[in-house]
Amino acid sequence: MTTRVRKAVFPAAGLGTRFLPATKAQPKEMLPLVDKPIIQYGVEEAVASGIDNILLVTGRGKNAIEDHFDVSIELETFLEARGKTDLLEQVREISNMIHFAYVRQGEPLGLGHAVLVTRELVGDEPFAVILGDDVIDAAPPAIQQMIDVFDRVGGPVLAVERVPTDQISSYGVVAVEPDRTYGERVYKVRDLVEKPARQDAPSDLAIIGRYILTPDIFPALEATASDRTGEIQLTNGLRRLLRDRPIYACEVEGVRHDTGNKLGFLKAVVYFALRRPDLAEPFRQYLESLDLHRLPAGKQ
Repeated sequence: MTTRVRKAVFPAAGLGTRFLPATKAQPKEMLPLVDKPIIQYGVEEAVASGIDNILLVTGRGKNAIEDHFDVSIELETFLEARGKTDLLEQVREISNMIHFAYVRQGEPLGLGHAVLVTRELVGDEPFAVILGDDVIDAAPPAIQQMIDVFDRVGGPVLAVERVPTDQISSYGVVAVEPDRTYGERVYKVRDLVEKPARQDAPSDLAIIGRYILTPDIFPALEATASDRTGEIQLTNGLRRLLRDRPIYACEVEGVRHDTGNKLGFLKAVVYFALRRPDLAEPFRQYLESLDLHRLPAGKQ
């Protein structure tokens, strides 16, 4: 078994119902943050972290994701003929970024199931899982931080973040031991609970959308029962795996945006627009010009 993390799994088979009607005919993963689709931020993070291969778990209606990362001869020819070399370079960079493979999930039966269907493509080696909804601005990249921890601990690593108690029931939550052998932001996991009630949460450390997993997660997921919604939860599979080997949690340093909900998506658009040298100043001036108290209340 190779010990280098070379592959990253991107689950992208969900229906994106929170963003209807925008996602009726286009994947949620292709909604743009300024001028790049959400999923591209995660792919660029993987590339910057030294990952060679992206395994996209897709479903019906997700062809736009495959097209986005594929070569577009017609578009490249058009841009080249018009002398738009900057745009041509950007388009070619997308298709040359990394090696892609695709597997269909069939039905969206939970994150654990999405990981399980990649078993043949992953093979007998450690791998990353990146949830595209969580866009993390970090240096070094979030996955690189976790790979660095994996190289030290030699076992699965979960990204965690401290969240307010009124939001804790939306996450998988870890109970940890006060063992800081591997650093101030690395913990040994004692237990995992999927979406606990506020009063039952074992800590305020919530699992966010980044994982470094080892291939023994696959038999653990196969042995994991579906929950009451009929889905196989990755957190429950990890809890089963914890019986057999240590699992670690890493508090990632960076700014995380949950683009899986409308408010988080809008915050991310503003954040990344203000990070752009070509947009930051005029956009800031526009925001400062708004008289927020006089704007009419939104209506459906």
